[in-house]
Amino acid sequence: MTRFVSALLLAALIAAPASAQDIGAIVANDTGDTAWILTASALVLLMTLPGLALFYGGLVRSRNFLSVALQTGAVASIVSVLWIVVGYTFAFGDVSSGWVGNGRAWMLIELTNVRLGTTIPESTFVLFQMTFAIIAPALMIGAWVDRARFSWVVVFCALWSLVVYAPVAHWIWGGGWLASSGTLDFAGGLVVHTTAGVSALVVAVMMGARRGFPDKPMLPHAPGLTMVGAALLWVGWFGFNGGSALAATDDASTAIINTHVAASTAALVWLLIERIGFGKTTMVGWATGAIAGLATITPAAAFISPGAAILFGALAAVVCYFAVLQIRKWGIDDSLDVFAVHGVGGIMGSLLLGLFVSSALGGVGYAQGMTPGAQLGAQALGVGVVALWSAVMTAILALGIGIIAPMRVRKKDEIEGLDITSHGERAWHLGD
Repeated sequence: MTRFVSALLLAALIAAPASAQDIGAIVANDTGDTAWILTASALVLLMTLPGLALFYGGLVRSRNFLSVALQTGAVASIVSVLWIVVGYTFAFGDVSSGWVGNGRAWMLIELTNVRLGTTIPESTFVLFQMTFAIIAPALMIGAWVDRARFSWVVVFCALWSLVVYAPVAHWIWGGGWLASSGTLDFAGGLVVHTTAGVSALVVAVMMGARRGFPDKPMLPHAPGLTMVGAALLWVGWFGFNGGSALAATDDASTAIINTHVAASTAALVWLLIERIGFGKTTMVGWATGAIAGLATITPAAAFISPGAAILFGALAAVVCYFAVLQIRKWGIDDSLDVFAVHGVGGIMGSLLLGLFVSSALGGVGYAQGMTPGAQLGAQALGVGVVALWSAVMTAILALGIGIIAPMRVRKKDEIEGLDITSHGERAWHLGD
């Protein structure tokens, strides 16, 4: 009888609500879920290092390959350190105001055995979310290749991760006010792609075009490297979206299936557009289409059906393709189409989610009290707020840092190439 009563008391303690500080002492983590999220963390880091470095590096001219790769590596490094020191607690510290997390976990002190609302250790959650914080600013590098000063890039991306990324992550994923308003973002359509895409566009406008743009052809020097980078991004995206379920469950497998089929569809449709428009299909087109599909499906990955994911992929290719052309017509040198692919894709996917989450269309269904109109409104609110915050804070940061460290290299350095003028190295010595 005593054992029976003890068991009941233990069960009651486990079932009772607990604070973020004491839940870890009560609930054991699920080793299967933990193993999956650790694996997903490695996959997401693979997206940046080496995936994004190769994807962007192949698209620039040969004399700037190392500068792009080094910017990617340096940004990953400094954001990682800042995430440990203060970024994580800004984004995922306990909710106080709904605008930014409190200081409970600065320098990762007082982490819990189990992250509240999950079955994984908080340290695992920190690691997984750190890889998202890394890739968001790294995506922006594509907007300013060939002309940005290295010191400005590092300082800007470091501060951006704290001023733009961390608050938005808290608003949507950390229990902040946008989450309370009903805004949904499964894996980063708003938190990662909209913030990075809008900010990239702002910087591209402020920094100005590359010398010779748009009259001089600036062809990718190694489409083969771009293909390898895109393939690494595609595989890593399984961890990006599948890992966002935070458990080894049906949500994870559904997210991965939808991710794969959206990317596949977008790549094929992009090739079809090229074939109709130019008579030829290209490696760069396949890679760009796939990334557009991946960015577009991200906010809805586990919320919609595979059939809807095919539609997401097709729309991603069509809309992002013409967004690329339109931005160039405006004379904006978003060099590697960060806004047109990631920004437009993330925004479109976030809005489409409001409709296709409906159970009548194969989605998981609306939350209690939500209607299609209300969900669309919540998604539009999220898009508007995140885009505005990203644009305004990016402009302030870019100008402020530019006073100390100029945004752009000198004309002669840009002409000669940043690899040798900024870093004293060359990526290739094929003629030696």
